[in-house]
Amino acid sequence: MKKENLTFIRKTGSEIESVFDDLAALRIAVFHDFPYLYEGSVAYEKEYLKIYSNSKDAFLFAVYDGDKMVGATTCIPLTDETDEVKKPFIDAGSDVSKIFYFGESILLHEYRGLGLGHRFFDERESHAKSFDSYSLTCFCSVDRADNHPAKPTDYRPNDLFWIKRGYQKEPSLVSYMQWLDIGDNEETLKKMVFWVRELQGL
Repeated sequence: MKKENLTFIRKTGSEIESVFDDLAALRIAVFHDFPYLYEGSVAYEKEYLKIYSNSKDAFLFAVYDGDKMVGATTCIPLTDETDEVKKPFIDAGSDVSKIFYFGESILLHEYRGLGLGHRFFDERESHAKSFDSYSLTCFCSVDRADNHPAKPTDYRPNDLFWIKRGYQKEPSLVSYMQWLDIGDNEETLKKMVFWVRELQGL
């Protein structure tokens, strides 16, 4: 795969709704894999993604190969996120109005290794800094057991990549999100742990 064959788009606020179908399909494809094991539906995804189109300061950066979205990343003011995402920061006494939340950072397997993961962080951090009113960025990741039966033998978590980007894992900041795992009949709660970085110096 050649990077020069790819095209990029940026959208904010209500503009993001125009690519809901593409983004929903990509999220379902990528989150199907461990550690998320997400059994998603386009209808559910499009309903969830409305938080981005309803936030005037939300941002999407996406990668296309032809007319197919092959990678995407999003961010949004934490104040515009769901209650379960805001709760750990509210409980910790943080000023959520100073925090920008980074959503998904997803890329199909065959497009990895091209530096797009770094590009995703660059784009989101640049967007968050453009407001002058945010001091912290954060994102969360699912915390699966090391002995999970679906864990591939060659699985490597993204922790080292995130640390190199300057993010620190904060075990005290925990949320729980509910979704349907592949092969299950009922949704179950998953532990989500947050990673944070100060915006100064970025």
